[in-house]
Parts: sequence; C-alpha cells; structure tokens
Amino acid sequence: MLADGAKQLSRGKRPTVGDLLMTPANAIRVTEQLAQLRGAAMKVGQLLSMDAGEMLPPDLADILARLRSDARHMPEVQLRAALNRRWGRGWEARFETFDFTPMAAASIGQVHRGRTIDGRDLAIKVQYPGVRDSIDSDVDNIATLMRVSGVVPKTLDVTSILSEAKRQLHEEADYEREGRYLARFGALLADQADFRVPEMHADLTRPTVLAMSHVAGVPIETLAEASQEERDRIVTLLVQLLLRELFEFGLMQTDPNFANYLYDPDTRRIVLLDFGAARDLPPAIVEGYRRLLRAGMAADREAARQAALDIGFFAADADAGRQDEAMALFDLAMEPLRQPGPFDFSQTGLTAPLREQGMALAEDRSFWHVPPIDTLFLQRKFGGVYLLASRLKARVDVRAMLEHYL
Repeated sequence: MLADGAKQLSRGKRPTVGDLLMTPANAIRVTEQLAQLRGAAMKVGQLLSMDAGEMLPPDLADILARLRSDARHMPEVQLRAALNRRWGRGWEARFETFDFTPMAAASIGQVHRGRTIDGRDLAIKVQYPGVRDSIDSDVDNIATLMRVSGVVPKTLDVTSILSEAKRQLHEEADYEREGRYLARFGALLADQADFRVPEMHADLTRPTVLAMSHVAGVPIETLAEASQEERDRIVTLLVQLLLRELFEFGLMQTDPNFANYLYDPDTRRIVLLDFGAARDLPPAIVEGYRRLLRAGMAADREAARQAALDIGFFAADADAGRQDEAMALFDLAMEPLRQPGPFDFSQTGLTAPLREQGMALAEDRSFWHVPPIDTLFLQRKFGGVYLLASRLKARVDVRAMLEHYL
C-alpha cells in the first residue's frame, strides 16, 4: 500500500485514502488476509462486499465479492463429528436420508438437507467447529488489519463498534437464538399469504445446529427476467415488510443479503431466510427514523438535520459545511419518498451520484464518525432493499406506503 502511494507521489499526485485502498493489488492482499480468517472475520468481509454493493468502485466490489463466493465447507468426517457432539452418536437412525454435501455454505456454517423417519423435509444449518471461540480474536485481527492498512484514521475511536460487532456475532452464532427469532417472525407474518418463513424444529435444534423446514425457491435476483408487474409486486411487498418491521414490529432482520430471499414461482410467495441478524429496535430509534423520514418527505432540511443528529448519523460538533454536504446526500437519497405515484428504480440514476458524493465526503477523515449500532444496522437494511429494487428495476409507490406510518 505504501509503495503504491510512493508511485503516485513520484508522479506529482498526492494519493487519497481511496486511491490507496482501491488499488487492485491492495484489495487482493486485504481479501486474501480476510479469507484466511474463518468464522466472524470472514462474515465481516462478506458483509463488506454485499452491503457496499454498487456503492463501491466496480473493481473493488468484484474483488471483495470473492469472500462471498469462496466459502469453504466442512468435509464429511468433520461434519459427522460436529453432529455427534450435538445430537449424540447414532443420530443417523432418526433420518431416512441425509445429504452430507451442503446445499449452501456461508461464513460461519453450512446447510444440509435431510428427511427424518417421521417424514419431515428439513434444512439443517451446522456451524463450523470453533467459530464461537474465535469470534473475539477474529474481530481483533480485522481491527489490526484496519489500523495497519490505514483504512480508518487513528483519531476515529472504533472501540465501541468492535465491541458491539463481537456481541452481535456471538448472537448470530447462537442458533437457538436464531430459532426463536425465526418463530417470532413466523408468528408475526402468519396473516401474510405473500410471505413464507421456515418452521423451526426444536427437537433437532442446538446452539450450533438449527433445524428448520426446507422451503423451495429460486434466488430473488432471477426475478430480473420476470414481468414488470411481478417485479413491482415483489418489491412493493419487501418495502411494506421493511416498514412493518420498523414501525409495527419494532423487530428487524437486518441482514439485506440477497441470498436471504427466495421466490417460489409456483405460489408467487417470498421465502424469508436467515434470522441470525434479527434484532429488537429501541423505541427511541424507531421514533427518530419516523421524524427523519417525515422531514425528508417534506424536504424540511433543518428538521431532517436535527433528526439525523438525534439518530447519530454525524457528531454534533461536525463541521457545518460537511453537515450540509451530508444533508445534500440525504436529500438525494430521499428522492423516492418525494415523488407522488410509483417511483421507477430503473431510471433514477441515483446510485452513481450517491456513490461519488459519499466517497468524496468520506475522503475527509475529520468527518468520520461511528453512528450507534442500531443506526448502522438499519442503514444496512434500507440500503439493501434499495439495491434490490434497483436490480429488479421495480416501480413502487414508496410515498403512499410511508405516509401510512408518518
């Protein structure tokens, strides 16, 4: 990284933080170091590649995407040992069939399909051995990598967010907790025929094993080839769900990874997966977002600024000029809320300006600030739904849906 900076200086150009980080060689080095860290560190790297999505320069996004596609799975002998520890020896007698080849692999576990002797068709998520024990050290390793690479300024105190990251990852590694959230969401959406949530099977669920009903579906991105009417319907449902999670449930599944949504072409239902990142929302945050969105819809810059401060988007002592730039970025992001009638996510041209202005603002390290963790998680979810709406080129009346809650 230093060598790349020296080359730019020799050409009379002062390198920016973005220049240093975004060079392919540096991105590859960072990616390779992250890939050597199993469990929590791998998950953090994968979240970086997903959450940033189209907000990152294409070269870096492609390189970081390797972290999502390069998840390794347990060999059968290791998988058997893990299940022996949790289910006891002889567990195979409870199954008519069990596929030892994973149907999906992720950062901290992999999913297998099995059919019990009493006829239940299950998806069984098994955690990689040692994940829970390595979370703290893995997050510390990422913190070291961030400091050494100069990705974050020394003046930025990330202690609180790293501590919270450890806590959240410990929660995500507790599959019994995930099972409880799975059941809660299933109950909350029981009256919604357009959604399906897998059913948790408690008799086979353990702290590192989650057994749930297997639900068929295709990746939600495949809807890019569906009719405009169907794409509009699906994204409308997801925006409605986002608003219900925030304003009705006070409970949100905060991981917007597209892999957490499936589409059943036979029933036209959306299948919701992976509730490890579900979290209850403090009432103060919910009301803060209500004020922020109300101000954004009304184009009330001063009310929006105060709401953003209350939520913790930026520090109260931040430079006034930089605050104005941040609020201009917010105004741009609020465009879908201000347009009466359906908003066409395929024609917005918002993604590139948001990325460019956001990265320009980020170059000023004096403005860097760690928002409260609830704000970070909510922004992840909002950003993920926006990117999916753009990917599917949906036309959605966001304003009409939001007015109901404001």
